[in-house]
Amino acid sequence: MQCFVIQGGKSLKGEIEVRGSKNAAMPILAATLLTKEPSVIDNIPLIEDVKRLLEIIESFGGKVEWIGKRKVRINPKNLNLKKIDQSLVKKLRASVLLIPSLLHRFKRFKLAQPGGCLIGVRSIDAHLDALSQLGVKVRKTSTFYYYNGANIHNGEVILKEFSVTATENILMLASLTPGKTILKVGALEPHVEDLVVFLRKMGAKIKVISPHVYEIMGKKKLSGASHKIIPDPIEAGTFMILAAALRSKILIKNVRLDHLDLVIKKLEEIGVKINIRSNRGLYFDILIFPSFSLSGIKIQTQPYPGIPTDLQSPFGVLATQVNGTSLIFDTMFDGRLKYIDELIKMGANAIIADPHRALITGPTPLYAQDINSLDIRSGISLVIAALLAKGKTVIKNAYQIDRGYERIDERFKKLGANIKRIEQ
Repeated sequence: MQCFVIQGGKSLKGEIEVRGSKNAAMPILAATLLTKEPSVIDNIPLIEDVKRLLEIIESFGGKVEWIGKRKVRINPKNLNLKKIDQSLVKKLRASVLLIPSLLHRFKRFKLAQPGGCLIGVRSIDAHLDALSQLGVKVRKTSTFYYYNGANIHNGEVILKEFSVTATENILMLASLTPGKTILKVGALEPHVEDLVVFLRKMGAKIKVISPHVYEIMGKKKLSGASHKIIPDPIEAGTFMILAAALRSKILIKNVRLDHLDLVIKKLEEIGVKINIRSNRGLYFDILIFPSFSLSGIKIQTQPYPGIPTDLQSPFGVLATQVNGTSLIFDTMFDGRLKYIDELIKMGANAIIADPHRALITGPTPLYAQDINSLDIRSGISLVIAALLAKGKTVIKNAYQIDRGYERIDERFKKLGANIKRIEQ
């Protein structure tokens, strides 16, 4: 197991560039299998979850060719589902994104139950319910789901919740199902929008006809396409919160401001000094200044354009450094507050009121401890906490952080962080 060893207690300085969006890369890579023609995907984040998905695609015959540092060509012409690596499918939550392509390519198949972050109840019931509304039959055993897409049809789908991944699955499935499909209660997150852009390039006809309602005019065939993935708004928000918590002057490059409107507003409400710099169309650089008079606030996660659940834990770390009591309310997952137990070990004044709400009072100094990285987002939050803490912190299970953040130790070193990776 690899660990991060961090000597904290000092501010950082410099610039850091936002990489491609993890949450956009996963469905877009899966969508390349909807056609037998090659596609080229650029600005891919070099993270473990992307590597695992590409390994799954390769395991059953997809040809993956790197034609640049973050650019890949995928040729899915000759797929053999009998060879799919079910052990990798089992480990990767995002493997559910393969379902639409496999339904259209193979009609009947089985997939291992997906893994992923331990952040509470994350069944795929919303997916199964949505798929069933388009004629897909699913049978579940203790280890596998068996899918039957022999009678897929167009129609109306009403999601039982604002599920981003279920939205993506229906958009992909309906794109190759002739006729009109209406998807209601659909998610509108930036990475869903990026998937829609890619599907349109493949020839799909998709439009948003009212808030959270999609109209998909399915086609019999889609084509290969080229696409550049959007910069990651979660990574950009994480870096902004890092700079605010450490009272550091950091320039964050390659940010889509329109994906972070409420996040930026909340940071300004807390008292963080933000200066928007160069403008390249939709892409901006943001300079965060050291801010020494920060106030507590309520952070409540919501579907886009609300505060994303993936930024809840970084905000929780920031709450330990501001004046007063902050309410952290994660409306989505009942396991997303587990990182607060690790913060309490480090000296945070925090109370977990219930599985969805916590009260954090600051400012409090944090002190080095041996702590555990529980999932991608809590892991990066604990890196921020360790950079704040006095002394040497060891964060176990660096792999969880590597799943969503590209070589974060090397990138933070360039900001002046004392962080190293060790084998334990």
